[in-house]
Amino acid sequence: MSQLSNDTPTACLALADGTIFYGQGFGATGTAVAELCFNTAMTGYQEIMTDPSYAGQIVTFTFPHIGNVGVNPDDDETGDPVAEGMVVKWMPTQSSNWRATQELGEWLSARGRIAIGGVDTRRLTRAIRQQGAPHVALEHNPEGKFDLEALVEKARAFPGLEGLDLAKDVTCAQSYRWDEMRWAWPDGYARQTDPKHKVVAIDYGAKRNILRCLASAGCDVTVLPATATAEDVLSHSPDGVFLSNGPGDPAATGKYAVPMIQQILNETDLPMFGICLGHQMLALALGAKTVKMNHGHHGANHPVKEIETGKVEITSMNHGFAVDSQTLPTGVLETHVSLFDGSNCGIRMEDRPVFSVQQHPEASPGPQDSFYLFERFAASMDREKASSA
Repeated sequence: MSQLSNDTPTACLALADGTIFYGQGFGATGTAVAELCFNTAMTGYQEIMTDPSYAGQIVTFTFPHIGNVGVNPDDDETGDPVAEGMVVKWMPTQSSNWRATQELGEWLSARGRIAIGGVDTRRLTRAIRQQGAPHVALEHNPEGKFDLEALVEKARAFPGLEGLDLAKDVTCAQSYRWDEMRWAWPDGYARQTDPKHKVVAIDYGAKRNILRCLASAGCDVTVLPATATAEDVLSHSPDGVFLSNGPGDPAATGKYAVPMIQQILNETDLPMFGICLGHQMLALALGAKTVKMNHGHHGANHPVKEIETGKVEITSMNHGFAVDSQTLPTGVLETHVSLFDGSNCGIRMEDRPVFSVQQHPEASPGPQDSFYLFERFAASMDREKASSA
C-alpha cells in the first residue's frame, strides 16, 4: 500500500496531551511506550532503527518512502532494532533493491518492534517542533480495538529520558575485539590485518560502523562495557581511548563514566576521542554541563561548522541532549557548532590530544565530510608515540 488507507485502523498513536493518530499497523503487535522524535534522513532507516542511541524512543520518519529497499544483515548497527517503534507516512511497498534479503514489516515483526503507517507525519513533526518531544504510546492491534484512555495514561506515565541511564541497557555484556573495516566495493567488509594503534573503545551503545571506521584508520580495537573502570581500560595498554555514542541522559550515565574518564586524563597523556554521548561524557568530565533539547537533532542533513578552519560539514546527528558551551571551562575550546541553532557540536582540550564531536562522522551523510576525525585521532596517537620515543 503506498497511500493513506480508508480501512479500519489497526494501529494508533496516543500522545500524552490526548491527541490520537490512527493508521495501519505493521511489524509486531502490542504496545510500546516511549519518547517520540522525528528523523529527516531520506535513507538509512535500518541504520536508524538499529542505532543504540534511539533506545527509549519511537521514530517518526519525515521522508515518506520508508521500506522500499527492504532490509539486509549488513546494514544493522547492532544485533536487533533498538528504537521502540516507527511512524511513517505511507505503508512500505514491496522492496526493490539487489541487497534486500527481507521485507521491513517481516523484519520488525521478527524482532518485536511496532510500526504504524498512514499517519500525517507533517502534522506530527510540526507538533514535535512546537511542543517538544512528547511521550507517546503506540499500539498495533489487527482487530482495530483500542482503549484510548488507557493508552493516553500509559503515555503520561512514561518517565521521560531525563535522569535515565540507558547506556547500561545497550552496552556489551563483556569485552571483545573488533577488526572489521568499512565496506568497500567489490569485496565488502575486509579485516584489519596490519593495525598501528591499540585502541580501547568504551561501549555506551556503539554503532558497528564507528568501530569499522576506527579499524580502517589503522586501529586494533578492544571494546569494553560502559561500566569499565580506568583500571580495566589501562590494563590493555592502549595507545588511545575512544568514547562511543549511546542513548539516555548523559548526566545519569556520567555518574560512573565521568570518574573513569577523569582518572585516565589525570594519570595518562593518552589521546582520547568521543562521539555523540561520548562527546557529552568527555565534556562532563572536563567540567561542562549538558542540557535537554526541545526536540533534539535527528537527521542526515545537519550543517556543522568547524570554527578553526571555517569548513562546513554536512553531518548525521541523533541526540536529544547537548553540551552547554557556556559552561566549558578554561582550557577547553569549542571546535564545532551547528549552523541550525548554534548549539555545541565539538570540543577539544587546548594543550592535549583530547577531542570529541556531537555529530556521527561514520554515518556518511556528506558522504565523507567528517571521516577526517578518525584520521585526526590516529595522527594524535602517532605523535604521542613519537614524542614518547
